[in-house]
Amino acid sequence: MADDSDRPAEFSSYTTRSVDEAHDVIAAHYYDLRLEVTGRPGDFVTGLGVVELGALTVGDISFGTEMRMRFGEPGVYHLAVPLEGRFSVQEGVARPSIATTRHAVLFDPGQDIRIDAWSADCHALTVKIDKAALLGQLEILLGGPPRRSPSFGPYVDISEGVGRSWAQLALWCLREHELADGLLHRPIVRGRIEQTLLEGVWLAARHSYREELEAPTPRMRPAAVKRVMDAVQELPTEPYDAARLAAIAQVSLRTLQQAFRTHVGMTPMAYVNEVRLQRVRAQLRTAAPGSTTVAAVAHQWGFVHLGRFARRYRERFGESPSRTLRSG
Repeated sequence: MADDSDRPAEFSSYTTRSVDEAHDVIAAHYYDLRLEVTGRPGDFVTGLGVVELGALTVGDISFGTEMRMRFGEPGVYHLAVPLEGRFSVQEGVARPSIATTRHAVLFDPGQDIRIDAWSADCHALTVKIDKAALLGQLEILLGGPPRRSPSFGPYVDISEGVGRSWAQLALWCLREHELADGLLHRPIVRGRIEQTLLEGVWLAARHSYREELEAPTPRMRPAAVKRVMDAVQELPTEPYDAARLAAIAQVSLRTLQQAFRTHVGMTPMAYVNEVRLQRVRAQLRTAAPGSTTVAAVAHQWGFVHLGRFARRYRERFGESPSRTLRSG
């Protein structure tokens, strides 16, 4: 997967009554496929909204009539979530699976896929997931490369728990296109959402590593926590995320999170914010009058959202950053 961590999310939307045009826009964002209208042709109208999130393409699609689709070995994972209606999915020679508003379907990247019985009222969330990125996230969670290729069960329960949260987060990403300068236009936020959705697949889906991921976290030597703390203290403005901190610690993400709660009393990312807040406070308290502003100091130490920064600062130190600057 190419490094696009400095890019914001990219939004696109389409509406067409042409089957050929529908094919072209779907192929442009997902993969080549065969579209066949099996219902009333006059009712056919494709609506497609898409947001590109690096390793994931999140879209929602409807056709207005019954459809059939086929595509060969997409080479990527694909999670299809009916928001309304239903459809059936057949992978290779396996028995068809029925996707409903309670049970999404996860496609295998190495199988020919056939979608039948797409209902006229069907409106689906459709998420393409880069294979290397998803397997890389598994390696982070395990703390090392998997011993064998994972196998997935066909269904993901989206009626409750983690599966429902995952689907709601993906839908939130699509709704962000309505905001000209929303959070997903910030590359650092886009990257965190991308990682959260990748990790969420492993927490929501049925797969051969589920039991291992849910096993009790082994105790970790404090030295691994110290590696992260030392790195953050030395370079607090680096664009850290949970995956990078786990790599520094040389342990899995789950193990790092548990160890930080045990030994530090907060999450790794909360520790990053704590160090940055302390640096801001120290600089504000020693700044010469008129030499700087709160916004300049906050940006210098990695805070991009000034409203959220000011709230955290007040909660942490009991006064506003501007009062600290004036008193200094």
